[in-house]
Amino acid sequence: MATDTQTSRTVAENFLQRLGEQDPDGIQELFAEEIDWYVPGSDTLPWTGRRTRREEVAPYFTTMWPHFASGRSKVVLERFIVDGADVVLLAVFTHTAVASGKEFTTPAAMHLTVEGGRIVRMHLYEDTLAVAEAFDAG
Repeated sequence: MATDTQTSRTVAENFLQRLGEQDPDGIQELFAEEIDWYVPGSDTLPWTGRRTRREEVAPYFTTMWPHFASGRSKVVLERFIVDGADVVLLAVFTHTAVASGKEFTTPAAMHLTVEGGRIVRMHLYEDTLAVAEAFDAG
């Protein structure tokens, strides 16, 4: 069953709203039971990697957010592209790593796929080297 563009846009807008509100449980409820989630990274970034179940979504955020200095993050959404079930968000993230105090900025792209009114895929593409280096206190 194909998902129409308006449904995908609405789900993605809800995702962004809940992300901005830092509502991990609200974000999680937007996802299907089985998901294809991928955030590349390294062992230094404990929130990165693959996830395959809805109940793994909220812990991603509750693990990640404490590593960023509160009130010092900025997300600039540059493009919001919707084509049927697919949504691509192009943004620039700026955060400060709590562990090192280093600020970093990275362009990012997020690919969401919506089926049956739920997100079934979330892949995030960012400069993971810049992120990892920001957490290096050296």
